[in-house]
Amino acid sequence: MPIKIPNQLPATATLTRENIFVMTETRAVTQDIRPLHILLLNLMPTKIETETQLARVLGNSPLQIELELIAPTGHVPKNTPPEHMLAFYKSFDDVRDRYFDGLVITGAPVEHLPFEQVDYWPELCQIMEWSKTHVHSTLHICWGAQAALYYHYGIEKHQLPGKLFGVFHHTVEDPNYILFRGFDDQFWVPHSRNTTVTREDIEAVPELKILAASEEAGVYAVKTDGGRQVYLMGHAEYDRDTLKKEYLRDVAAGVPIERPKNYFPDDDPTREPVVTWRSCAHLLYGNWLNYCVYQTVPYDIRDIEKGVRTETL
Repeated sequence: MPIKIPNQLPATATLTRENIFVMTETRAVTQDIRPLHILLLNLMPTKIETETQLARVLGNSPLQIELELIAPTGHVPKNTPPEHMLAFYKSFDDVRDRYFDGLVITGAPVEHLPFEQVDYWPELCQIMEWSKTHVHSTLHICWGAQAALYYHYGIEKHQLPGKLFGVFHHTVEDPNYILFRGFDDQFWVPHSRNTTVTREDIEAVPELKILAASEEAGVYAVKTDGGRQVYLMGHAEYDRDTLKKEYLRDVAAGVPIERPKNYFPDDDPTREPVVTWRSCAHLLYGNWLNYCVYQTVPYDIRDIEKGVRTETL
C-alpha cells in the first residue's frame, strides 16, 4: 500500500524514482480505506532530507500510511526555505485535538545544550505529555530519544569523550520481541552524536526494556511495556551519503572531525560509502508500524485516550 504525503512535497519525486508507492492527497480522497495516521515532529535542520528518509522507511509497508508534518512554533529553521515550512508543516496547535496511530520525534543538533535551554523545550514537553493520551505508539530518534527518556523518566544524557560517528555493529538482546522480528542476531546502524544514555540508568527503570545494543555505540533500542514508547539512539533511516555530507561539511569549516568509522571503503573518503544498514532500517520501521501500531491500535482511534488496546505485546 502507498504512503500518503502532501501534494508537491519534494520527497514525492525521490520516492517515486525508487519505486516506492506514493499517494498524493488528491488521489487519496478517492480511497475508501482507513489509513494509519502518522505524525512526524521534525526537529532536524535538514528537514527536506529527513522527510524523505522517514517517508521512505515508513512507506515500505503493506499498510497505507498518511504522514503529516509538524515543527516547533517560533523556531525558525536555518536550512529550510520558509515557503517549504508554510506549505507543508503544521503547528502543534493545529493537531492537539486529534488522535494519531503513531508519532515520530526526530533528533536535533542541540546536544551541547541542557534540555531546558533548548528554545522549544517547553513545547516539546507539551507534545510528549500529549502523546500519552493522543498517540498509540511514539518512536523517538537519537536526541529525541534522549530528550524523551529525560522527560518521562528523568534519565540524564552524558557527554561522550569524543563524537560517536560512523556505522556500528549491534546485537539483538531480545530476539523474541516483535520490533526485531526477522532480524539477524547482528546488524549495523549509523550514529552521529556527542552524548549518550547509560545502560545502568535505563535498567534502573522497571518500565523500560533494552532490546538491542552495541559494544562500541552503547544502548540502541529501548521500549516501554506494550511498545507505547520506543527509543532508538541511532539513525537507521540515514541515506548512503548522510554521514559523508556531515564529514565534508565539518572538514570544509575547519571543525575537528574524525572520519566516520566502518563507512568509507578502506577508510578512504574519496570512495563511495557502502550501505550496510538499509535492510534493517526497512524491517525495523515495518515492524514498528505493523506490531507496535497497527496490530494493537483500538478500532476507534479516540479510545487511545482511554488506554484501550487490542492486545498486549
